[in-house]
Amino acid sequence: MTDAISNLIEIIESVVNRNREQIDWGFKPSPNKWSKKEIVGHLIDSAQINLQRFVRCTYEDKFKLVYAQEEWVAVQRYQDADIAELLALWRLLNRQIVRVLKSYPPDRVGAQCDNSKTGVSLHTVEWLAQDYVDHMNHHLGQIY
Repeated sequence: MTDAISNLIEIIESVVNRNREQIDWGFKPSPNKWSKKEIVGHLIDSAQINLQRFVRCTYEDKFKLVYAQEEWVAVQRYQDADIAELLALWRLLNRQIVRVLKSYPPDRVGAQCDNSKTGVSLHTVEWLAQDYVDHMNHHLGQIY
């Protein structure tokens, strides 16, 4: 889990220090594709849902926590939001995740939760943390 934490810290700093002025945040490549603002919004949603998974796994086992990503992005109207506000929210949520993971109870790292929309797909906190970082890197690659 230390690798996931280190990677997350590096990602946060990298995004904070990037030049945002050269990016067309609102451009939608097609009506059914997310803009870069909406991708940031999706990463905010991912941070929120994963923060809840990490917190709940400290005291609860095998619960199910999923979200409808398309619906969440649409209903929160990220396309209409200020990009500076979205990036600030993303940064703060991820700093909170780092705080939670850094002090994670060692006996709970193997706790599992179900993140599948259908069926059962149990994963450990350690797996979820690395998957969270991988997912973030994938979407940040779509932006930068």
